[in-house]
Amino acid sequence: MLIKTKTLAGCTLHSLDGEIGKVEEFFFDDKHWTIRYLVANTGNWLTGRQVLISPYALKVVNKEEQHISVNLTKKQIEESPSLDTDKPVSRQFEVNYYGYYGWPIYWGGSYMWGNYPSIVRDPKQWKIADREKKTWDLNLRSTHEVTGYHLQAKDGEIGHIEDFIIDEEKWAIRYLIIDTQNWWPGKKVLLSPKWIHRVSWDESKAFIDLPRETIKQSPEYTDGSLLSRNFETELHHHYNCQGYWTEE
Repeated sequence: MLIKTKTLAGCTLHSLDGEIGKVEEFFFDDKHWTIRYLVANTGNWLTGRQVLISPYALKVVNKEEQHISVNLTKKQIEESPSLDTDKPVSRQFEVNYYGYYGWPIYWGGSYMWGNYPSIVRDPKQWKIADREKKTWDLNLRSTHEVTGYHLQAKDGEIGHIEDFIIDEEKWAIRYLIIDTQNWWPGKKVLLSPKWIHRVSWDESKAFIDLPRETIKQSPEYTDGSLLSRNFETELHHHYNCQGYWTEE
């Protein structure tokens, strides 16, 4: 199922033994554009640190009731490696974090989830990590930070990133919602991160190697749009791109 990150923001997080807070934002990597952590606002429960929840720990996302089930106890979360609120997520933190929970690392293979194209939750199916295998360099980005980034087409600016649409199964960001109101009032469009030519994180700008007219003629997206496979197929056909569902 495809869902917007703004729909998930504010959802209550339920651990195995009680509520632990609400979803505040998300961290994703800038290689695969995949959600790596949900950032939890724990209120007064755990102050002075960021509580990160990996998709490995998620059981059920109930969009209608606005809650997400987490397959961890409050004690497990409280004793997990601590990340200060004013520090970025480092590789060392992630090594300690994944080691603490015993999950397969996602940065140690060629697939979206390391050795796997999807999240494998059954430990019996986990492969033994190859310690000699080269890992890829990762940079985690905040959805709050990237929301509002301007989009630059070949012949000028076309809008800004309003939100992200993710795949609940793989936790991949499938689309960026682009609001074109500053250039083309009243229309929003979807673009796959794979179609982004580059991102200047310093300039807060994403670049796409397409003319504005091509983007203008793409299927329109509205908040009420049904993101069916037919809609996705039409969108990919417009950009002459293969769908992620066939590539993966």
